[in-house]
Amino acid sequence: MRIVVAHNRYREAQPSGENTIVDSEIAQLTDAGVEVLPFIRSSDEIPSMSKAAKALLPISPIWAPRAQEDLSRLLTTHRPDVLHLHNPYPLISPWVVRTAHRHGVPVVQTVHNYRQVCSSGIYFRDGMICQDCKGRALGVPAVVHRCYRNSRAQSALMATTLAVHRGTWRSVDRFIALTSAIADHLRDYGIPDERIVVKPNSVPDPGRPAPLGDGFLYMARLTPEKGLDLLLEAWRRHPVGTLGTLRVAGDGELRPLVEAAAAERADVVYLGQLDRAGVRAAVEASAVVIAASMWHDVLPTVIIEALASGRPVLGTALGGIPYLVGADGPREPAGTGSAEIASAVPGGGVAPLPAGVVTGAAGWVVPPEPAAMAAALPVARAGAAALSQPARLRYEQTFHPDVVTKRLLDIYASITRP
Repeated sequence: MRIVVAHNRYREAQPSGENTIVDSEIAQLTDAGVEVLPFIRSSDEIPSMSKAAKALLPISPIWAPRAQEDLSRLLTTHRPDVLHLHNPYPLISPWVVRTAHRHGVPVVQTVHNYRQVCSSGIYFRDGMICQDCKGRALGVPAVVHRCYRNSRAQSALMATTLAVHRGTWRSVDRFIALTSAIADHLRDYGIPDERIVVKPNSVPDPGRPAPLGDGFLYMARLTPEKGLDLLLEAWRRHPVGTLGTLRVAGDGELRPLVEAAAAERADVVYLGQLDRAGVRAAVEASAVVIAASMWHDVLPTVIIEALASGRPVLGTALGGIPYLVGADGPREPAGTGSAEIASAVPGGGVAPLPAGVVTGAAGWVVPPEPAAMAAALPVARAGAAALSQPARLRYEQTFHPDVVTKRLLDIYASITRP
């Protein structure tokens, strides 16, 4: 099987889980015997472009003529079975879907965000979830609020691009929804069920989990949508030391918040930006990983890394987080087992969960509110040991590279020419 993987890489200075996932997926496909033809552009190329090329940048999200010419040559020369598209912006353009179809090549797209509808791609603005452009023929609110790169001009261009390519997206042969929440987003956009497949990302198997550490790990970009301030407010509702240590890893505009918290409390430690070895050490030192997102986070890779290491996850009930921890299915009534947990209560036994806390196969989800997160923190600490093995099992059954790669190959096979 011969597959073109098309992706516009985000700037290397901007940490991108999407770049990492694309690289990993190419390696996994190659290991599985697939001939992968990368069609990669990078936003890092923009500063070194010629004046003529830069002059065409404003129309690149809509058309990107150079990319269409290069792709046409690649398709003519190699005659691939499938084009697998990830991020098309700004140098590739959704027009590659039309180019591939003109050459008789079916297209799969992995949907990493909400940019079929939302110019910023994250349904988040001014510190809260925003879906003002949903259902509109043209995303005028995105222009008014400068949602794309804080520029009205660039927001107008992106809103126009989304309007122009509505038909392009609806012609994609198969959409890969990373979670059930993304599948719902695509259905709402008008994509029929038969063209949507849920297939999450994976991370390499770190091997047998180390014994649980203590306390919690929060590892994310330190930006408003990732919920650092929500977590810190919840943490302050508990006396110092009663929950173990809260380790915070990452960098971003909210770094002063965690630095202040670490100076204020002995049970908050700021680890800074970590390399792969540092990430592994931080996960192993902890018992629970926290994903406190305030937006409909699509698929936080840190959750899969936690599950692979046998660490359950406490997250907000937004986006793909309930799916990842196995808490997106039907709920049993309180008192039947799924809504209760054996926790450290006097004499042992079963303690009812606080209101709003839902237990999944590999963790807990709560509303994105400080009170709910604060109530869940001691529950997660008490229940970490009981959910450690189920967390690892969920990784092995759903997110292991062997499982995910097989699923991807099945998707390709379902749309290839006989």
